[in-house]
Amino acid sequence: MMKLLLTSAGISNMSIHDALVALLGKPIAECNALFIPTAIYPFPGGAGMAGQAICGKAFSPLCQLGWKSLGLLELTALPSIDKKAWVPSVEETDALLVWGGDPVYLSYWMRQSGLTDLLPSLRREVVYVGVSAGSMAASSTFGESYSNRPSCSNSALTSEDIVFTTPEGDINRIFVTAQGAGLVDFALIPHLDHENREKFPENSMANAEKWAARLPVPVYAIDDQTAIKVNDGTVEVVSEGNWKLFTL
Repeated sequence: MMKLLLTSAGISNMSIHDALVALLGKPIAECNALFIPTAIYPFPGGAGMAGQAICGKAFSPLCQLGWKSLGLLELTALPSIDKKAWVPSVEETDALLVWGGDPVYLSYWMRQSGLTDLLPSLRREVVYVGVSAGSMAASSTFGESYSNRPSCSNSALTSEDIVFTTPEGDINRIFVTAQGAGLVDFALIPHLDHENREKFPENSMANAEKWAARLPVPVYAIDDQTAIKVNDGTVEVVSEGNWKLFTL
């Protein structure tokens, strides 16, 4: 079984940092990592945001943790590359760092690239470290809200209208349910009660309950100081903040 650390905002406190080191089984300075920026590209300025993350200048700490080596794994390029050129890199790495952005776009390219099929067959333990969308896409089924329907071609989508209540008034969204990588049997809602209401207007606890009710799996709503640690099937919440589990 894979080991996973599913975060809302990267390695944002010492409790989450210690959980990562425990999953790795050795200091970060002795570990090799591959960074996957793919999810960020659908957003305006996505290329620049990916560059900031790779250079360790993003708000969410991940690439700048002092890895022994750091490589880039771009999922959109993999279908055009011989598997012999990239699969060994995944098999030999200690951690996959899966960045945030659009989880539907990310899950699509995880399948198209062959990464989803590869991960369960790895012979050595690799730690999957997700940030926001990178965490959401690890689930068998997840949900995300959009102002418009996602543009990526994805036959595994269902959608419905949903109304979220915000301090500025009700907002209408398209709620999309999508197939993820199937690495865990629960879904995740990141950025719970985020201070940036303009960026995450619907991420209140009340709206998380509406969100979770539309998914056929248990759902963890977590804030930026919380992560979900999964080790050999055992799920543990690591938190210095706020979270809630919505059960079926």
